[in-house]
Amino acid sequence: MPWKQQGGGGGGGPWGSGPTGGGAQPPDLDELLRKGQEKFKGMMPGGIGSKAGISLIGLFVLLALVYSSFYRVQPGEVGVQMLFGEYIDPTTSPGGHFWWPLPIGSVITPSVERTNEITIGYRFAGGAGRTSVTRDVPEESLMLTGDQNIIDIDFVVQWRIKSAKDFLFNIRDPQGTVKLAAESAIREVIGQVLLEDALATKRGEVETKTKDLLQQILDSYGAGVFVVDAKLQKVEPPKAVIDAFDDVQRAKQDKEREQNEADAYANDILPKAQGEAARLVQQATAYREQVIKEAEGEASRFLSVYEAYKGNKAVTTKRLFLERMQEVLKDANKIIIDNSKGGQGVVPYLPLPEIQKRSKAGQAGGGR
Repeated sequence: MPWKQQGGGGGGGPWGSGPTGGGAQPPDLDELLRKGQEKFKGMMPGGIGSKAGISLIGLFVLLALVYSSFYRVQPGEVGVQMLFGEYIDPTTSPGGHFWWPLPIGSVITPSVERTNEITIGYRFAGGAGRTSVTRDVPEESLMLTGDQNIIDIDFVVQWRIKSAKDFLFNIRDPQGTVKLAAESAIREVIGQVLLEDALATKRGEVETKTKDLLQQILDSYGAGVFVVDAKLQKVEPPKAVIDAFDDVQRAKQDKEREQNEADAYANDILPKAQGEAARLVQQATAYREQVIKEAEGEASRFLSVYEAYKGNKAVTTKRLFLERMQEVLKDANKIIIDNSKGGQGVVPYLPLPEIQKRSKAGQAGGGR
């Protein structure tokens, strides 16, 4: 095919000149292939079919087999060797090892020290660290509690490979199996807990029970997985009823506050009432003891007087009469004069009571 002329000069092709021009020519692939074959034959003394050529090819094949037989296990990994697709004990430790080359043998090197995480109830939608954005998965997070309430829970499960053989060959989808088993375990545990306990007081207990139950499930599957931890991230009522739930919580807090105030008032009043009652009891007891002692003293005095009376009735009778009259007349304003003792010279109308009052008044004034 002739090239179209460009401008007024000679013919030009895609390399700057026409077929008959003096510019660069397009590469000839056949020529390049022929030259490569000649160089390769030059390296083979006697040609490819000679003994030297066959030996060199065999050497290349042997080196390739030796190279493919060597594999390296990185720190934190184990080597799982397979021969014709069958697992061969034991697993190999980190370092360099030799094994049958492909396609006879193969090696899988899973990490047994890396901690893997599975999220239940939410997914990371973007970002990292504190700026990460999460997306809620309600079909995983909504669960039924033991008191027939619905609760919204997000949690994360951390796990590691415990047995590389079981992990690789006993379960088809390890990641999916751990996730489904974790969701089943948390639902069973939450189904035995009241809503109030799951929200506040028993969160640690829920985490522990979920971890233990998940480990039991995976062990029964022979999954070769060790559950490191199960951590609750978010525990709250569903968004559709969270306002009503908050109202109920506020009402309960008001109830507790008023109950605490009532208890404080009772704790203030009761000790005072109990102290007053104890004081009255002590006073009554003291009065009783006083009355008893006085009665016992009066009885003892009466008995002593009675004994004296039995010994000398006349003297005792007169003494009792005088004591009683002294007691009766001690406040009287009467002066009795015994005529038999020399009272004939006393003026009958002398105002002796007034004289006594004036004498007492004068003594009182002088004392001041």
